[in-house]
Amino acid sequence: MDTRNSRYARSRARGAVKPITIAIVAIVLGLAVLSWIFVIKPHEDIVGTDNGAHPSTPVTQGPQAAPPVNVEALSLNDLLAEARKAMNQQRVISPAGNNAFEFYLKVLQKQPGNQTAADALRETFPFAASNVEQVINQRDFNEAEREIDLLAKVDPTNYTLTILRSKLDAQRKTLDEEQQKQLDQQRQADLAAQKAVADKAAAEQAAVQKAASDKAAAAQAALAAQQEKVKDEEAAKAKAVAAQTTSENTTAAAGSTSAETREPIPISVIRPRYPPTALRNGQEGWVDVQYTVNPDGSVTNISVVSAEPRHIFDSAAIDALRRAKFSPAMRDGTAVVFQQEKRIEFKINNSQ
Repeated sequence: MDTRNSRYARSRARGAVKPITIAIVAIVLGLAVLSWIFVIKPHEDIVGTDNGAHPSTPVTQGPQAAPPVNVEALSLNDLLAEARKAMNQQRVISPAGNNAFEFYLKVLQKQPGNQTAADALRETFPFAASNVEQVINQRDFNEAEREIDLLAKVDPTNYTLTILRSKLDAQRKTLDEEQQKQLDQQRQADLAAQKAVADKAAAEQAAVQKAASDKAAAAQAALAAQQEKVKDEEAAKAKAVAAQTTSENTTAAAGSTSAETREPIPISVIRPRYPPTALRNGQEGWVDVQYTVNPDGSVTNISVVSAEPRHIFDSAAIDALRRAKFSPAMRDGTAVVFQQEKRIEFKINNSQ
């Protein structure tokens, strides 16, 4: 292949690229000039040359607090001047009554075809929308709603407003849920505190009842011990009396050559159980009892003849005689039925 022809072809190709490059550069420069003429320069005319500010490049200082302005009293030029001042101080859409949006809207109200105000509102719309989003995130819902309504006056069909309203509703719902959660937690804490108080009161009441029960049990145990002691003493005395009676009877039988005649002889001590109620109340008294001693030494037909005080010691006296054992009455050496009467006394000292 001829190398000279190849070099010639490549040289022609490089020569064709240069005009294309030049054309692209020319187009870019033309677009830049057109942008300056139709976009940048008109906007500078809008915002003025106070600080060389531009809506897309706000000054570094934050929005300044400013009192509301009586826009009704301002002329068209005054409104535009106030709007430029508000833009320079980043009061794009707040505070209420003293922000660029309201000034420009008032200009359009007074002069519907004012291109300066219309262009400014259109260009600052995205920055105002960003401010609204920040206000929503700060949960200043009333201010956010005011600013959204202000944006709607500029471009009611803008989809950004739909997004902002959705975010506002979502934040309100989130706040409601958080508040409800706090209320639920507080309610649970209150219920827990009430339960703790109720449990404490119940525990204290149970402790009081247990103390009273323990005291009553101790008193009952003491009474039972006293009664057991009395029972043991009665048994010991009865045993002693029985032994003595048996000895006397043996002696009498051995020394007697004739048939015996006598009244019934108790072979155990007739000692009644002291009624617990009377013992606790410190009552004393006596009971006269009539009864029959049978030939086998058993006791029947027991009845109360008189008592002092009445009905307090009657049952204890009758019970004591039922438990008593007698050597029967004898007539000519034969055991016979015999009716006796006996007074049974109740003394606290004797029962202890």
